Amino acid sequence: MTSVIEHPDYFLLDEGLSAQETQLRDTVRSFGNEHVLPVINEYWERAEFPEPVLAPLAELGIVGGFIPGYGCPGLSRRAAGVIAREMGRIDGSVNTFLGVHSNLCMGTIYMLGNEEQRSRWLPEMAQLKRTGAFALTEPTHGSDSVSLETSARKEGETWVLNGHKRWIGNGHAADVVTIFARDEADSQVKAFVLERQADGSYPEGYRPEVITGKVGKRSINQADIVIENLKIPAENRLADCNSFKDVNRVLRATRGGASWEAVGHGMAAFEIAAEYALNREQFGAAIGSYQLIQEKLASMLSDLTSMQLMCTRMAELAEADRLTDGMASLVKMTTSRKALAMCRQARDILAGNGLLLENHIARHLTDMEVVSTYEGTDSMQALIVGRDITGISAFTRTARR
Repeated sequence: MTSVIEHPDYFLLDEGLSAQETQLRDTVRSFGNEHVLPVINEYWERAEFPEPVLAPLAELGIVGGFIPGYGCPGLSRRAAGVIAREMGRIDGSVNTFLGVHSNLCMGTIYMLGNEEQRSRWLPEMAQLKRTGAFALTEPTHGSDSVSLETSARKEGETWVLNGHKRWIGNGHAADVVTIFARDEADSQVKAFVLERQADGSYPEGYRPEVITGKVGKRSINQADIVIENLKIPAENRLADCNSFKDVNRVLRATRGGASWEAVGHGMAAFEIAAEYALNREQFGAAIGSYQLIQEKLASMLSDLTSMQLMCTRMAELAEADRLTDGMASLVKMTTSRKALAMCRQARDILAGNGLLLENHIARHLTDMEVVSTYEGTDSMQALIVGRDITGISAFTRTARR
């Protein structure tokens, strides 16, 4: 039983990892245990990002994810997934920072920028000398981000942006922000890169404010950003973003990260609950000796194993360029629901002690509430799968009429 608790990989899937992937797993795990776990609860309670983790994070050589060159590692889908899993297993906020900076912001520049733009921004970002943010979501456009209303108008060698962005991770502090706006000339979505100025301030017209009062992912700040007559140099418009289809290319390339993170939260929930059950005594015996608790732990391990299997297969399909939107949605829907249920079950096993930050499960539970929402809620994922099943879209205006 102890080996299953320490290494919750019941179907031995990690035995299929390459030597490089195994080393990455162990390196990220050590980083989390040494640099994140000892301090994260304090930062979580204060709703602050743990800035001291950035230096050791940069040394891991994982920033840039799937991007080849420019100081980035060019990771396989499975390797990137294992990293997200191990990060989520320690803390969701640090994983979100890495995903926003490395996959979304850097991924946008790599996939939609030209060679000069890649060379200008990516090397320093790979070393975390400059941090990034990805400004797509708006106050009234989350699930329907394709309908974004932020506008862009070309004036000579400058673009002028106006609009409102919300829930932008690191958007209040990033050195480089990719902003998506609709060109007034052709109504197509374009991508722009905002750079923080030499004195540390933002250009006039970019007004970020940290969103307060969150109960999950408290250690990664999200910004509400008012954009008013913000001027972006023409050379900062990403050359290969000419419609929302290009935005979708980035989203498709980074799809799967949230599912792997959910596996990490599920692994943490199982480990915390099982360890607690072996050590907590009630009525003269460890609660892990009672049938009720053993059934709960067995169900948790079953859910965890199914999530691990799905994510492993998802990575294989992605590497073979055979992963469809519906497949990815099914994995996101399933892992979000199961990992959230596992965290709730673990909190229940710990009872009142599960509410204490020192036992970590409350942090994983509230972080999973966030994972269930971002990169497409489980309900939206279900509708994407439902469209594959029936051939009918349930979330377009045409379908509702």
